[in-house]
Amino acid sequence: MRTRQKRKSRLGPFVVPVITMAVLAYFAMQSQEGRYGSDSKKEMAALLERREADLQRYTAERQALETRVRFLRDGSLERDMVDERARRALNMATEDEIVLLR
Repeated sequence: MRTRQKRKSRLGPFVVPVITMAVLAYFAMQSQEGRYGSDSKKEMAALLERREADLQRYTAERQALETRVRFLRDGSLERDMVDERARRALNMATEDEIVLLR
């Protein structure tokens, strides 16, 4: 005589499809609203524009600083640049100058 050790469940055939549907739903949601989804494309484009504007500003600032450094190098020292640096370092001005504090 045979005895059944385990009773068959009516939900057994639905376990794998339910898990599969949950995983597919997760990936579908992430493809739409996730970090690299289609909704975040606009946000990334705006961020790219801000970063490019920052890059242009920093590039202009760097070129200005490189120009100042070129004037301060040996052999090409300009008298005005040396005078400006000395006054700033010593915190001094002549009597006929007007000082604007920032």
